[in-house]
Amino acid sequence: MNEFDWNHALHDLPALNVQSNFEIDGPLPAVLSASFKWRRAKVHSYYFESTPELLGSSGPKPARDPKRAVPADLPAIANVSDDPTAIAPKDRQRPKQHTRIKPPGDVIKLSDRLFYLLQPPLEYLLAGNTMEFPFEPFPYQFAGLAFLFPRQAAILADEMGLGKTMQAITSVRMLLRSGQIRSVLLICPKPLVTNWLREFKSWAPEIPLATIAGSQSHREWLWTQDQSPVKIANYELMTRDHQIVTEANLSFDLVILDEAQRIKKSDNTTSKIIRRLDRKRSWALTGTPVENSIDDLIGIFDFVSPGLVSRQMSVRQVRDGVHDHILRRTKDVVMKDMPPKLISDATLDLSPEQFASYQSAEEQGVLKLNAMGDELAIKHVFELVLRLKQVCNFDPATGASSKMERLTADLEEISASGQKAIVFSQWVGALTQIADRIPQFSPLAYHGRIPSNRRDAVLAEFKNDPSRHVLLMSYGAGSVGLNLQFCRYVFLFDRWWNPAVEDQAVNRAHRIGVTGSVTVTRMIMAETIEQRIHDILEAKRELFREILSDNQVPRARGLTPDEIFGLFNLRTPKGKITARVA
Repeated sequence: MNEFDWNHALHDLPALNVQSNFEIDGPLPAVLSASFKWRRAKVHSYYFESTPELLGSSGPKPARDPKRAVPADLPAIANVSDDPTAIAPKDRQRPKQHTRIKPPGDVIKLSDRLFYLLQPPLEYLLAGNTMEFPFEPFPYQFAGLAFLFPRQAAILADEMGLGKTMQAITSVRMLLRSGQIRSVLLICPKPLVTNWLREFKSWAPEIPLATIAGSQSHREWLWTQDQSPVKIANYELMTRDHQIVTEANLSFDLVILDEAQRIKKSDNTTSKIIRRLDRKRSWALTGTPVENSIDDLIGIFDFVSPGLVSRQMSVRQVRDGVHDHILRRTKDVVMKDMPPKLISDATLDLSPEQFASYQSAEEQGVLKLNAMGDELAIKHVFELVLRLKQVCNFDPATGASSKMERLTADLEEISASGQKAIVFSQWVGALTQIADRIPQFSPLAYHGRIPSNRRDAVLAEFKNDPSRHVLLMSYGAGSVGLNLQFCRYVFLFDRWWNPAVEDQAVNRAHRIGVTGSVTVTRMIMAETIEQRIHDILEAKRELFREILSDNQVPRARGLTPDEIFGLFNLRTPKGKITARVA
């Protein structure tokens, strides 16, 4: 050990009942002798054994080279790419960044501290053959893993768009593989359940999941079965199933709260139920740990670490008390680690009401198209596509909308953090419906029905008024001639036919002069016409990437006539496409 390590270790010795017969006066000696009464600590090194429940036999361990501190065949992660979607190359080099897992401040025993201090860098832990990633994590995400992994109580408070979901899932994956936990409960808002399922499939596909849903009897069985190490439930279910989760002998090694600001009010019924959960570790994810006052943070810590802070403390006392348990990064801080534009797809399921309307409209529409025979033209297919896309936005009978639920959840975090968002749609009617449902965000409208002489005033108000968090904009009005680089979030509520139009819309916020990264969320309804169109356009983008060299920009193109007919597996009328397209 070096001098710093010895001083650190000796500081802990009196509390650990260590017998020693030496005194230190002056420079530290090269060799010290001491007898420890406790059993020798078991040190977990770079290799994580896979638990039988997750992966079956773990297989042979990698061979060691006695002359090296790491296995001879251990691959290292590649340099971080500027493209967040770029898959790490197979021929990797040793990691240049070394992220150490530091022991939390409340770890006192020397043996426990050594468990973390003797771990190799996190990059080596995650570079082994037993853990693969779909994309290369950013350096700040490695730091997030090093923060979460050792802690019993933690709040990951990164700004929206920095990957709190990925960091939580990977930390759970590491804890399961190392045998430190066996049961996890994740609680999130209902619109985000499908997002978590999709992210688990991407970042930890080997982990069995159980989604708490269905009838009361089925939910009770799901709560008590132990075949899946990770259970996912929504906040609303915690109130309905409070007797089961608090009185059925349920115990969890880890409980994670997503959008944890939902429990900031301690007298809230949901908060009371969640705080009663039997658990060993408590993690909270939120981009807005303090929305209105310090009481918000204290309310979250009532779950994370009960009794650590109280409302009788001063702001400084609360800050000092929670310092070791909370990690907050903003896009401005980690800008050097990430690209200026982040694009993510929010793939959602239709609500039951939307599904019924969509299924009926598609079946009747396809029957009508097939009955037209040679009279079938592209305009007829477009009419059906438009009708189905509108159902994907809102159910025409009840107004139910999975997109609206997700959008509202995201806007809550954006608004609370003082940021601004643009929401694009191709229909003014859809923008009007959105505005009626989010009055709390004081939305402004910018589309073809807004008189020309009033549009500049709308943009000025959106930029300068801190209470105006949302601008609802049509693709036609917002695709050219605007400078909105002060806006950090863009939502494509529905998708345009041609990616070039979408790119133009997004570039209203992401353009020369942008002061920070821009997060673009494309909303797509799973197993609908929206996903079919999306898959075709993405396949075209990928084809262009493969054909064109790196320094060429692919031309974004819309759907061809054949592709439009192919959306419904319709027969292409011979000799009539060219004439009828015009």
